[in-house]
Amino acid sequence: MYMKAYTLYKIPMTTMAATAARRNFFDLVKGVSNGHKTYRIHHRRGAAILISEEDYEGLIETLELLSLPGFRQSIQRSVRQMKTGKTVSFEKVFGSKA
Repeated sequence: MYMKAYTLYKIPMTTMAATAARRNFFDLVKGVSNGHKTYRIHHRRGAAILISEEDYEGLIETLELLSLPGFRQSIQRSVRQMKTGKTVSFEKVFGSKA
């Protein structure tokens, strides 16, 4: 049995029993690789999440960046500057057009 669920951050995730996942393993791998789908596979002893390698690497990179002292505050400051129009052109920063 499949069930649609959402994580805390509203990421769609399909939940299924380990037996169903084993039966449909190759289709699941195709789904995560090609369509960035996410699956929660549960068993009586626990659960696992199946995501693409690309999505996994993105999560790890995000965790690494957020662990840098001051990174989150820097991003928040940049967002505030963008919202208030306090930006600088590409040309001014790099001296020429890309």
